[in-house]
Amino acid sequence: MLVVDNLKKDYNGFQAVQGISFELEPGDVFAFIGSNGAGKTTTIRMIATLLEPSSGTASLFGVDVTKDPMAIRRMLGYMPDFFGLYDDVKVWEYLDFFATIYEVPPRERRKVIDNVLELTDLSSKRDAFVQSLSRGMQQRLCLARCLVHDPKLLLLDEPASGLDPRARSELKELILELGRMGKIVIVSSHILPELEGFCNKVGIVERGQLLSFGPTSDLTRSSGTTKHLVISTLGSPEGTLAWLTSQPNLTEARLNKDGNIECSLEGDDAAQAQLLKSLVEANLPIRTFADRRIDLEDVFFQVTTGAVN
Repeated sequence: MLVVDNLKKDYNGFQAVQGISFELEPGDVFAFIGSNGAGKTTTIRMIATLLEPSSGTASLFGVDVTKDPMAIRRMLGYMPDFFGLYDDVKVWEYLDFFATIYEVPPRERRKVIDNVLELTDLSSKRDAFVQSLSRGMQQRLCLARCLVHDPKLLLLDEPASGLDPRARSELKELILELGRMGKIVIVSSHILPELEGFCNKVGIVERGQLLSFGPTSDLTRSSGTTKHLVISTLGSPEGTLAWLTSQPNLTEARLNKDGNIECSLEGDDAAQAQLLKSLVEANLPIRTFADRRIDLEDVFFQVTTGAVN
């Protein structure tokens, strides 16, 4: 278990991280989201023992990051947003170098390297030079390097940065597999669509404060008092949009990029049914009317709107 307890970091009076606390269990894939400069990387570096907290602490399976940082480093793998690779080194040599650093016994290194190459789908590149790999393969190699010592916790800071759509999809599948293997995985990103569908827990940080934390399904479930609706019409939607804008219990009525109307309804299921009935009675040409599940981007803006004002 990872326990982060009231973690703070000050820089000459500036509070970069202001008392962040959360707990993660083995198998959790945690989306740590926030805008640039929100405090994500600073928090991750404190957990990784690369920065000393100003106060508070974190512990991994009972080991305190401030009291025994070397023991923590043996239990985690850290993949920074900007990672370094060596030219003129073969893939297996690169991994062998880090296996040596992590004191993997010599008789076990070949098997360990083969296993992480298979897990990251790089077996065919075992004898290739690092500089010959594509960006996506280099990203997977960096992750393979983090796995040679079988860590309990993985800290991935902007892992999909610069990847094409196919490489991002492959990376998501790999991260899901690591969660299924029982590892705790923290994925930091400010690009929210990258995190949809594969993180089971979410934390939203803004200005150094953790504003929201919990299961992804709970945070993205429409609340009982707000409905997020998508309405399509026959013909031009302007008349329907004007009618919706005039209703007192509707907010944020607008046209989306597909030419459909999106709006938020303050009310429950009965209010939603009444709105549809009123639209029909007003002889407005409704083609479809649906309650849209909110996504991480919706949640992020809902949670942070008050924090940035």
